[in-house]
Amino acid sequence: MSQRHYIITGTSRGIGGQLALMLLQQGHAVYGIARNHSMTLDRYERYTHYVYDLSDPSGLEQLMENIIRSIELADTDTLYLINNASMLEPLGKIEQCGAAEIAKNVQITLIAPMILTSCFLNQTNRYKARRKIMNISSGPGVYPAPSMSAYCTAKAGLNMFTQCVGAEQASRENPVQIIAVNPGMVDTEMQSMARGQDEKQFELAGAFSQAFESGQLLSTAEIGEHLLRILDEEHSPGAIVNYNEVYSSKS
Repeated sequence: MSQRHYIITGTSRGIGGQLALMLLQQGHAVYGIARNHSMTLDRYERYTHYVYDLSDPSGLEQLMENIIRSIELADTDTLYLINNASMLEPLGKIEQCGAAEIAKNVQITLIAPMILTSCFLNQTNRYKARRKIMNISSGPGVYPAPSMSAYCTAKAGLNMFTQCVGAEQASRENPVQIIAVNPGMVDTEMQSMARGQDEKQFELAGAFSQAFESGQLLSTAEIGEHLLRILDEEHSPGAIVNYNEVYSSKS
């Protein structure tokens, strides 16, 4: 019996946790990567959790190898990698941001997805199973936002990385379909943290609060449904899918 297997980062909360839950409820196998466990997901037999801090690049290759080895690829219909985990902080003008927190943001939001994608491709190239990669991007990856320079830069880099890998894969015999998706504004803990900031430190705090109070935010369940639909659709390699501009009109 063919099966679908999903490797997802950042499954302890937010969009990653919601995606994992929905896929498990559909009967798929999910392999979650996060620093913390999710009691909800741990109750599912087909959920396997890998405790890992994505700010440390040294063990990512071995981590992916361990996950791939645990999957019966001969019986796999499609193998998915969803790079969802990211870090919003530091928030503030760049001269107020420390070296360690800037490096941690870029490591989690950009470098970890790059390394995991490289390992995923390298370790699955000899198999015939369909492979798909979805990188969760963000509007700030296209539109510059004051006091969010680290996050904006990392997400912009993720978009460019997706396009580069898509160009590499376009001529392959068994190409991986890689896309980046901007899910729009979603009511997550990251959003809550942003609107809870002091406006003197983070000037966009008021805008985040207004978006929440005016009901502009999607729930994780709503965006989860749309992301799974997008993941199952066919896209050109390296496509950047902007949910706000394309898919909201179809919902």
